[in-house]
Amino acid sequence: YCVEFKTESLSHHCALENRPYARWMQYLREGHTVCVACQPPAMNTDTHRCSGDGHNADGGKILHWEAVGNSRCQGTWKKIRQLEHCSCPLVHSFIFT
Repeated sequence: YCVEFKTESLSHHCALENRPYARWMQYLREGHTVCVACQPPAMNTDTHRCSGDGHNADGGKILHWEAVGNSRCQGTWKKIRQLEHCSCPLVHSFIFT
């Protein structure tokens, strides 16, 4: 499954990232909708959920995220909706880890 979030805030460290494999962090923006896929091995084998997916969060709850590979690139987002069948666009798409 996938979860759509609206980014609320992000640290300035994301824009400073220039390592080739991590340049995607430069394109994160407040107010953008991002789509995050929950796939094995990030999925809990008992609950079949990914940690941090905001399962019990309503749309008003602020949730925290952190980029893999740069713990200083972090921020907050709000859950918009969960999609049982992923249809994430190629841009602004991520996976839980």
